[in-house]
Amino acid sequence: MHAPSPALAAQRHRAGLYYGLGAYLAWGVMPLYFKALAHVSPGEILGHRILWSLVLLGGLVLAWKRWQRIRAAIADRKVLLTLMATSALIAVNWLVYIIAIVTGHVLEGSLGYYLNPLVNILMGVLLLGERLTRPQIAATILAAVGVAILAAGAGSGLWISITLALSFASYGFLRKITPVEAVEGLSIETILLAPFALGWILWLESQGTGGLSTWDPLTSLLLILGGAITAIPLLMFTAAAKRLPFSTLGFLQYVAPSIQFLLAVLVFGEHLTFSHIVCFGAIWTALIIFTADGWRRAVVARREAVAEASGLA
Repeated sequence: MHAPSPALAAQRHRAGLYYGLGAYLAWGVMPLYFKALAHVSPGEILGHRILWSLVLLGGLVLAWKRWQRIRAAIADRKVLLTLMATSALIAVNWLVYIIAIVTGHVLEGSLGYYLNPLVNILMGVLLLGERLTRPQIAATILAAVGVAILAAGAGSGLWISITLALSFASYGFLRKITPVEAVEGLSIETILLAPFALGWILWLESQGTGGLSTWDPLTSLLLILGGAITAIPLLMFTAAAKRLPFSTLGFLQYVAPSIQFLLAVLVFGEHLTFSHIVCFGAIWTALIIFTADGWRRAVVARREAVAEASGLA
């Protein structure tokens, strides 16, 4: 198998950056969407996200004629088992994030996604045998200290941050190593989740606590739009994950939690405690160290590649 040409590799990398940036911008402003649905229970919102995502993805699969690829992926036992795991991870991530927004813990949600790049580093070390540089070790320790300070300050929503970081980092890692494209993979994930989502919504209706018959038109429209709001950023993310190094995804992810942080403090009026300030300060410092080290190593690698090419010329 031939390596792609430099021009093709650059084009693929650039497309990955656009996909990734689009995904993280959309996720950054998503709290506004869930705040508008705060009168609907988190489980019901999740069920509709899954079902309407399936409708949207089904249309894309038909339009793009991807059924054959989906059947091939389902027939592969290893791929199917991996996608069963990723479907569970993304469902947990979605549900916890919805709970965070509607219960006024947007700060904890943003902290979870600030932690995600550092979780990616740890996963690279533990699962891929990657080695950390000294600045990366220092950044990881600093982030851990920040989280410990928040925990010591009785941060009631810390479980939200940890769950979001672990679930999404694990999801991104498994999707990156699974040989299935974005539309096919997400379609299979929603197919696997759809029976549970439909069963939950029907159960709520049977108990008289569902809202299918009582929602106002705006709520109904927002829930229907949840399919596109859910699927499109995730499709962009998985497309980016196929085109970019895992560490680059970590750099892009700073966009989403930064927007969420600003929304939490400036728009939703959440209280920023001293423990929050210390924790976020530690995380931001760690991310600056991590980013600066990555930039330095990239510059060195580029210079070495240019020197090598010059020597061969």
